[in-house]
Amino acid sequence: QVQLVESGGGLVQAGGSLRLSCAASGSIFRLRSNAWYRQAAGKQRELVAAITNTGSTNYADSVKGRFTISRDSAKNTVYLQMNSLKPEDTAVYYCNAEGALRSYWGQGTQVTVSS
Repeated sequence: QVQLVESGGGLVQAGGSLRLSCAASGSIFRLRSNAWYRQAAGKQRELVAAITNTGSTNYADSVKGRFTISRDSAKNTVYLQMNSLKPEDTAVYYCNAEGALRSYWGQGTQVTVSS
């Protein structure tokens, strides 16, 4: 089993920055990749950014150049640095981890960007 706990969400003005953290515990050695998803009110959950065990990353077109996903293996933590935030970035952000047999999800953290 893997447990994921997000932190770092909050309210920020447009143009501001936030850093989300996702701390993993449990059988983390089985994990293949990590990602951040978000779900805005009335919309489907979407992939924001992902990072593999080899360090390869990919981003949604809407956040390229503004968001950066990274991982600190020593701390078992994945980060999402979000810069130049826009009102359309407002959503609940979820941490995800892919194991060999199943996916794991955090409880979500709210990010609200005011105009």
